[in-house]
Amino acid sequence: AFFRAIADGCRPGDFVALTDMIYFSNVLVVPAKSPIQTLPDLIAAAKKEPGKLSFSSAGMGQTTHLMGELFKERTGTDVVHVPYKGSAPGTMAIVAGETQFMFDNMPASLAHIKDGKLRPLAVTGDQREPELPDVPTMTELGMKDFDKVGWMGFFVPAKTPPAVVKKLTDNLIAVLQDPAVVQRYRELGGRPGGMSPEQFSQMVERDRQDWGDLIRSQKLQLD
Repeated sequence: AFFRAIADGCRPGDFVALTDMIYFSNVLVVPAKSPIQTLPDLIAAAKKEPGKLSFSSAGMGQTTHLMGELFKERTGTDVVHVPYKGSAPGTMAIVAGETQFMFDNMPASLAHIKDGKLRPLAVTGDQREPELPDVPTMTELGMKDFDKVGWMGFFVPAKTPPAVVKKLTDNLIAVLQDPAVVQRYRELGGRPGGMSPEQFSQMVERDRQDWGDLIRSQKLQLD
């Protein structure tokens, strides 16, 4: 929503970042019945038949889309993006075999992985996920600078009084550190946030620049 607001004409300076709520790896998955067993298998299949393989996403400009575009850029492959209207339809498309792979949000795909409907090939974070300890990271598999994660966070209008910003941030971080919240987030395949406003602002700006570079280099039209 933050990046969509910017795309709609708002500026980063119109908001104050409070803290991140949750962050999660995207997991590269294929249908359980797919002959593709590994990341090298996927790259080889994409290069063997350019334009034939497709990947689903939760919609244009979502991390599930941009991860696929990053994959195309880093591997020099020609695969087709199929956007769906939301995370659930995008995930169900890969479960049904309508598309050949997806960089899905962990919370959306974890249950399908555990049920044996999806095969995980790799995760995009900078470390393996506790819920999928046997699944390597993209970095481990030789994909450099592929340690992006999805996240949600809290923002307020820039004119919000500093005292209100501090109180909101302190209360939000306290909730995110609650053991019950931490446990629930981990069950969903995510990790609780709790960055300081300064740390969160830096992360947001880094992602804004990195994804902006990718969008420009790939000449993506997100409208």
